[in-house]
This record gives sequence, structure tokens and C-alpha cells, in this order.
Amino acid sequence: MSLRSGGIVLALAFFAAAAVTPAGADPVAVPAHDAALAKALGADELGMRKYVLVVLKAGPKKMPPGPARDAMFKGHFANIQRLADQGKLALAGPLDGVDGWRGLFVLATDDPAEAKRHVEQDPVVANGEMVAEYHVFYGSAGLMLVNETHKKIASKQGP
Repeated sequence: MSLRSGGIVLALAFFAAAAVTPAGADPVAVPAHDAALAKALGADELGMRKYVLVVLKAGPKKMPPGPARDAMFKGHFANIQRLADQGKLALAGPLDGVDGWRGLFVLATDDPAEAKRHVEQDPVVANGEMVAEYHVFYGSAGLMLVNETHKKIASKQGP
């Protein structure tokens, strides 16, 4: 495991552990709990759920600049939008490119095989521009509200 992936795993573990009540301690009552919303988001009693975190890394076939690359990325962004519209994508975005880490998806499934079926259709993966790494991730079910919220705060659409 590289220092970078170890750091991300450690950060994710920290956030997951912070939400867990220590053994023997009384759980803190959550005021204004919305049971219907929790159920709709697939939340457990801690307000959490499992996802698959997909790390997109530089692949073996970098496509040179030009119309084919532009079309590939147009298809990539269309795939992201399709998955978000279907409620299968909680979060997506680019990374800084350090160590070949190019982007991430957080998919609303706990099944890496299902996540792979969604991701392998993405043009950047299908064309070898990027390769995907899959990790089961336990995080806030509130991540499922990111796309809805984003639509309300963005003043223009991205690529």
C-alpha cells in the first residue's frame, strides 16, 4: 500500500470511526431524526451506509489531445451524469494527478462487482486512459444528497 492510499484509507477510517459509539457507552440521541429520509437514503442507525469508492488512476493508453480525446471525455462526463441521474453515483470529481491519481467516484452500492459494471462502461476506462481501483467504503448516507444539493448551488454546468 502506498503512502497516499494508506493516507486516504486512514482518513476514511477516521471519519467512519468518529461516527461509531464506543463499546459500553450510551448512544447519543439525535434530535430531529428524520426516519423517512434515513430510510430513503439507505442509512443505518448511525446515519451511515456502505458505498464503493472508485479511485481512477492514469492508465496505460494516454490519448493524445484532439477530437478523439475530447469525445472520450465528453462521454466520461455523460456517464457521470447518467449515473448521478439514476441515483447510482453519490459523488465524483477529479484529483490533483499526483502519483497518477486522476479522479474518484463514490457509487451507491456495497458490491464492487456492481460498481465495476458501471465504471467499465465509462469511456476513459474502456479506452485505457484510466484504470479503476475499487474499495468498499462506509460513510454518511447524507452523501446521497450531494447531487441534489449541487444542482441548487451551481450557477453554470461543467463540461
